Amino acid sequence: VVVDARAAVDAAVATGVVDRDRIGVTGHSHGALMTANLIAHCDLFRAGVATSGSYNKTLTPFGFQSERRSVWKARDVYLDVSPFFHVDELKTPLLIVHGAEDANPGTTPVQAQLLYEAIRGNGGTARLVLLPNEPHWYSAMESNEQQAYEMLRWFDKYVKDAKPRAAAAAR
Repeated sequence: VVVDARAAVDAAVATGVVDRDRIGVTGHSHGALMTANLIAHCDLFRAGVATSGSYNKTLTPFGFQSERRSVWKARDVYLDVSPFFHVDELKTPLLIVHGAEDANPGTTPVQAQLLYEAIRGNGGTARLVLLPNEPHWYSAMESNEQQAYEMLRWFDKYVKDAKPRAAAAAR
């Protein structure tokens, strides 16, 4: 995932319209898992937004996505793909948004709550927003407006207003 993201960032920067020091990443559901993994394992992004994701695959012990082995048969796979077990490496700010009534077995709200607590407990920067009465996909106009507001505010604070890394490193 990191190799692909690096190639995408390099291609975007090569166009001349993307500032390498001001890039954010976002994803929903499985994309939220990828977002959390990217910001835990690379420094390409200044902030991330993860919506209705699954961050600890051991909470889905009988398989996920195309992994059909149980956690007892493929423990290392479950641990490696779970950003929850890498939050001590996660220093990039992460906004976590989740539908409070998400009944999808792999993405229940506890996934978001535990990731948020783990990031904060390890000294990271995170914000948790639970959208009331929303399932895995948000349908209420107010919820979609709230999500857009939260994302814009988050990226304005941590990406748009970010100081270039070279200048920050020189201090």
